[in-house]
Amino acid sequence: MTVGVALVCFRLHEIRSIKDKRKIVKSLVEKSRSRFNVTVAEVADQDLHQKASIGIAVIGNDGRVLNSLLDRIIDFMDSLCLADLVSREIELITI
Repeated sequence: MTVGVALVCFRLHEIRSIKDKRKIVKSLVEKSRSRFNVTVAEVADQDLHQKASIGIAVIGNDGRVLNSLLDRIIDFMDSLCLADLVSREIELITI
């Protein structure tokens, strides 16, 4: 069994409040969750207006498939053009 996790950081522009940030983060999370049927959540930097850190988790048998899936999810989030992708980290854990 392999668990794939990703941490994706976005820079948000022209955000004046946490409420504005939540709208963008919620959109990124919900669209990714519904399209790919994976676990997605904001995992850090909740109090910062200009930065969003989103975690993604998947589980399966083949690490290559999971790595590819995580890449597609991150590319999808970036293609929504709601925020600028700053960094991405992917880790596969075999149990």
